[in-house]
Amino acid sequence: MQVFNSKHSRAKGTSVEELARKARRTFDAETKKSKRTPYVRSAYFNKEKIFINLFWSHLSQKPRSERIRRLRFVDCAFDLMRNSRFAPTSKLNPNDPSEMLHRFAGVSKDGYLFFVQIKEDLKDGRKSFMSVFSPE
Repeated sequence: MQVFNSKHSRAKGTSVEELARKARRTFDAETKKSKRTPYVRSAYFNKEKIFINLFWSHLSQKPRSERIRRLRFVDCAFDLMRNSRFAPTSKLNPNDPSEMLHRFAGVSKDGYLFFVQIKEDLKDGRKSFMSVFSPE
């Protein structure tokens, strides 16, 4: 698997509130570009839209310590979704066979490995940014 080198480093901070504020700034910048559902154009998927609004509901289901780890990589995740042309590892969702899960690998500027998971609905082709996480 090839790994994308992000030009962003992990966000600094120790509390969920502080990191969520920084992540919201990134999300709000993307939201202002569209009048409807916010999205990012992906290089790998031939400039197709990846909708980003599913991330916050998925993140709210995680424990506090896991939220901190995931929020640090939001800028890196947006950079990867926009610019990566490397093939992800893809598999069918074991809980819902009508969905495909794509997992992209990346390395932040300060050298931390992270993964971005994108869910694709096989019926209509809609892609949604689910999560960003680090393996440790």
